[in-house]
Amino acid sequence: MVLNELGNKITAALQAMSNQMVIDEKVLDACLKEICAALLQADVNVRLVAGLRSNIKKRVNVEELAAGLNKRKIIEKSVFDELCSILDSGYDAAKDSKDAAKDSKGSKDSKADKQPRVGELKKGKTTVVMFVGLQGSGKTTTCTKYAYYHKKKGWKPALVCADTFRAGAFDQLKQNATKASIPFYGSYTETDPALIAAAGVELFKKDGRDLIIVDTSGRHKQEAALFEEMRQVADAVSPDLVIFVMDGSIGQAAFDQAQAFKESVEVRK
Repeated sequence: MVLNELGNKITAALQAMSNQMVIDEKVLDACLKEICAALLQADVNVRLVAGLRSNIKKRVNVEELAAGLNKRKIIEKSVFDELCSILDSGYDAAKDSKDAAKDSKGSKDSKADKQPRVGELKKGKTTVVMFVGLQGSGKTTTCTKYAYYHKKKGWKPALVCADTFRAGAFDQLKQNATKASIPFYGSYTETDPALIAAAGVELFKKDGRDLIIVDTSGRHKQEAALFEEMRQVADAVSPDLVIFVMDGSIGQAAFDQAQAFKESVEVRK
């Protein structure tokens, strides 16, 4: 596994640093060199790696650290913090939970001013969620898991198959939905995904479903026709939330793909 190998290399670099009798600037530079090389080999963006090195050097001035301080621990802590910073989305779950609790106990004014959180679903209204992503990234399976998760939370989900491009897409969704006892909609004859999506959403709205999940065809950023089709589906169902599904193993290509999808539809998660 790439992550396991990366972890081993970073651990080895820190261990080699700790084994030195004297921790000076030269030892720190050698440690950072090994860590940065490991990150680059793991396909981490070079700008992120350069930023990590620069930030650690700013935080840890070995020559100016007061006598008696454990330089090894300070360096290890700095490396840990900067690695966490690379992975940090900026979303504070604890703060969000506290804010939600405050909102539930707050005044009418605070409720009126409350802004919806990214990815938040609200009961009492029909929410349409549209899944997009690359071919073979697991959208259809993820759609069913997403629906089943919310079903256990008390929602009334339904699945719509708007994937007319991949052979067997509707059969797969139908099989998954049947196993999870979730209603589904699709067509073996209609070839326009926008019409299928619109019909399915309309049907389940009339049926009183409060969470309608639309599964779409997989597509690549270079496939202009499929991207136009995705925009047509989005226009047809006006989704409240668009979720981008991708394989985390594609490395830095993920950024370009995600950016292309976001420029076409308002991907929010």
